[in-house]
Amino acid sequence: VFEWWHFRKYGTSFIEQVSVSHLRPLIGGAENSPPAPAAFLAGENETSRQNMPECKVWRNPLNLFRGAEYSRYMWVTGKEPLTYYDMNLSAQDHQTFFTCDTDALRPSDTVMQKAWRERNPQARIKAAYQALELNNDCATAYVLLAEEEATTIVDAEKYFKQALKAGEMIYRKSQNCHSQSPQHEAQLRRDTNVLVYVKRRLAMCARKLGRIREAVKMMRDLMKEFPLLSMLNIHENLLEALLELQAYADVQAVLAKYDDISLPKSAAICYTAALLKARAVSERFSPETASKRGLSTAEINAVEAIHRAVEFNPHVPKYLLEMKSLVLPPEHILKRGDSEAVAYAFFHLQHWKRIEGALNLLHCTWEGTFRMIPYPLEKGHLFYPYPSCTETADRELLPTFHEVSVYPQKELPFFIHFTAGLCSFSAMLALLTHQFPELMVIFAKA
Repeated sequence: VFEWWHFRKYGTSFIEQVSVSHLRPLIGGAENSPPAPAAFLAGENETSRQNMPECKVWRNPLNLFRGAEYSRYMWVTGKEPLTYYDMNLSAQDHQTFFTCDTDALRPSDTVMQKAWRERNPQARIKAAYQALELNNDCATAYVLLAEEEATTIVDAEKYFKQALKAGEMIYRKSQNCHSQSPQHEAQLRRDTNVLVYVKRRLAMCARKLGRIREAVKMMRDLMKEFPLLSMLNIHENLLEALLELQAYADVQAVLAKYDDISLPKSAAICYTAALLKARAVSERFSPETASKRGLSTAEINAVEAIHRAVEFNPHVPKYLLEMKSLVLPPEHILKRGDSEAVAYAFFHLQHWKRIEGALNLLHCTWEGTFRMIPYPLEKGHLFYPYPSCTETADRELLPTFHEVSVYPQKELPFFIHFTAGLCSFSAMLALLTHQFPELMVIFAKA
């Protein structure tokens, strides 16, 4: 009981702490810090920090296509990959991005305004066709069909190309008259949102269809044309495409611009930075050799980058190391949460596998992060304390058949199991000796 209480209060086993800190030096062993706890088993949260900014839900920059990817998964497995909460957030996004106060002036936009509010996918698709009957150049109708009716990426790309043609024409018209009234300004914002959304999805189609250089060019052009829309995180799409090209110098250049203290970090930023540093040393890294000669400067930099990434999102390593199974990423993610970890690993696992030794280096070093972070989590090390509200939001975002990872919750150390077993065994022997003294004497002599 004392062992369990000590672990709950201080995050480490008392016997383990005493043996490592006091007994090992006396018998000539190397003095080490206590072993790192394994991260995030499902369990209770720490003190509530519901208002922490990290608990804001963000649109997933690499979210899949409803018809061509999510629906196909459901047809094959019979499991719904998206939660109602996630889809409801997307419906709110669509209404924000694709509608404005001037929709009443264009009948097709009025129909689409209703379409984005429809819960039934077939009703939305039917409304999109009605909008196209009223106006064959309704860009948002093509967007809806590309997302939800198209069953392949090729079909989705065809719809998006039609949306691009219509969207550019409407955008030019809005640019010419946006200064006439506040309503026209709102219309320009909406038409800009549509154009950016379409161009980004076209770039993602090109990436999925293997035309990676074309996708990179489209993303770069989009970021140059609309530099103020950095909150859409288009650079994360660009990072993933550049990693696929193995253009590591270009990846480093993008990181230099976006891995900045003033911008909200993401798992993609932190883990990509760690991957690049690991790439420099992972091929020749050996834990046995490193323990004998010590870490080189490059190896220290790589390990520190991994520790930084793991502190930002501690859920990612188990997916990269395939200790936990992946599911399709949701349409929205929670920074530092399990949903972000799923989304990152889903697209970036292949890039870690491609660099020889990178996963081995991650495997050897990631758990060391937890030695540096105080427990209980009164404060962080490099970032704000890890917010406890992530578990609640992740359970809303991720499907029910996925076991949500929770942090912080440490596995019970060996000595707690050992002392519990030893005490239980002793109690059982005492009970048997009390009840059957003659039999136990014979057993002991035997």
